Amino acid sequence: MADSYGNPVRWDGKRYHSMDFDLKQTYGEKVYKITLNGGMTCPNRDGTVGHGGCIFCSPSGSGDFAGSPALSISQQLRSGKEALAGKRPVHSYIAYFQAFTNTYAPVENLERIYREAVRDSEVKILSIATRPDCLGEPVLELLDRINQIKPVWIELGLQTIHPATAEFIRRGYDLSVFEQAVRNLRMRQITVIVHTILYLPGETRQQMFDTLHYLNRSDIQGIKLQLLHILKDTELAAVYEAHPFPVPSMEEYIATLGACISRLRPDITIHRLTGDGPKELLTAPLWTCNKRTVLNTLHQYLKEQDIWQGKEYHD
Repeated sequence: MADSYGNPVRWDGKRYHSMDFDLKQTYGEKVYKITLNGGMTCPNRDGTVGHGGCIFCSPSGSGDFAGSPALSISQQLRSGKEALAGKRPVHSYIAYFQAFTNTYAPVENLERIYREAVRDSEVKILSIATRPDCLGEPVLELLDRINQIKPVWIELGLQTIHPATAEFIRRGYDLSVFEQAVRNLRMRQITVIVHTILYLPGETRQQMFDTLHYLNRSDIQGIKLQLLHILKDTELAAVYEAHPFPVPSMEEYIATLGACISRLRPDITIHRLTGDGPKELLTAPLWTCNKRTVLNTLHQYLKEQDIWQGKEYHD
């Protein structure tokens, strides 16, 4: 997005539309995320859809940084606040249900834990990571009710639009299921954030761009661009050990990320540009452990190459 002189619009000094920018605009300060564990599993693990989960998913169900399910939601929030207290004064939080599939439980259980989270006066947003095939009508009605109290964000793990890759990673649902979930959520004015993974085995750069182009045409409000992490004790790690596939260098990833940012619809909020999987579990790429270096290098690259979000976007 550019002004009338063709200069890039800045989002709080950045060349892309960041989540921090949006939150500061709305709440006047930085809002910190506290990851929670609602004690759920996943239909792709318990046999309803499949066993073992997606091939890249860690034993914790992507909840490596989430709280302990042995604690109540209030206790997890309190623990998360205490962990952040040493950094700087913090007054606003996102309650983020991260581990496994966080709408995969009886609705009465979901209502209890969601309401416990939003009752906290310092929690500004309820964010829920889930699968599009776990959003039945009773769950949607519950999300609608909670969204009337505080904003609800639903994070959907799409990863890719390409059927062969989706089958390889054992995603367990068709693209049409994702599309219906987005329609159902947007009918209720619920914010939709989509997870994508770059450099899935076998995918070309153009295929990554194709997923992005598809999402540009979808009614989504946010995106997470995640580099594929190969974690120990996952099926993906076993595949990588038996038949090593290419993983990008930091320079290659940053160049691809810059191309993605330039193609992304300017109003879509970017919630993630890289990742920092647990160091003790990470097999590759090891350079991702230094998240700050990756982001600083990306920001310098965007400046040097004169890239900004939406520069190459076309309706």
